[in-house]
Amino acid sequence: MYICMCLSRCSLLIRPNPSLKIQFPCFPQKTHFVFLQNSSISLLNFPSKPQCFGLDHSSNTSTRLVLCSLRSDHSMATSSQKPQSVHEFTVKDAKGNDVDLSIYKGKVLLIVNVASQCGLTNSNYKELSKLYEKYKDQGLEILAFPCNQFGGQEPGNNEQIVEFACTRFKAEFPIFDKVDVNGENAAPIYKFLKSSKGGFFGDGIKWNFSKFLADQDGNVIGRYAPTTSPLSIEKDIKKLLKII
Repeated sequence: MYICMCLSRCSLLIRPNPSLKIQFPCFPQKTHFVFLQNSSISLLNFPSKPQCFGLDHSSNTSTRLVLCSLRSDHSMATSSQKPQSVHEFTVKDAKGNDVDLSIYKGKVLLIVNVASQCGLTNSNYKELSKLYEKYKDQGLEILAFPCNQFGGQEPGNNEQIVEFACTRFKAEFPIFDKVDVNGENAAPIYKFLKSSKGGFFGDGIKWNFSKFLADQDGNVIGRYAPTTSPLSIEKDIKKLLKII
């Protein structure tokens, strides 16, 4: 018998031997094994305590036991538990304070990457402000995330961005910390949004004022192009708010 181990994979080749018993060491709870014999595959689970595993073969074929994973229940759950809701994220506001997005449970969310010097700035900010004024008391929240990745059209700092939006467009909805929405440094919330609703030409955000609509449970149910008028989304917002 020989043992070959590398990182999280271990392979044991067991020569035929009637009533052969193997004493396994301690493995993480519910470690998964694949047992292969004569092209037959079965999944075995081993507890964290030492375990005797008996083999009784009369054939001349070798039996291979492959340890597929040495991950514990906790690590397995962590790797498989991907975010399911916008509410699972924490972001920074314009002053650098943490904001747990679970505070928006029960609200319909329109999430937008904004810019101050874009050709779409005036129309989008005006219409976003109209939507917010009209539906904020009925359960709508607009979350604005400044981004400078498209033509360098959001060059200011957070204070300048907020002042511009609030002074020029009377924006009352929250404006958060400037973020990246594409690339390796993309904000986790945007990685989630893009994975939830891919765009027509791929997942990446194409330009300023891309829009995502999430329901009261934080599920992303709509994605709209930068050129989509915020007011044209009103019908979808009303549907989620159950407004006839």
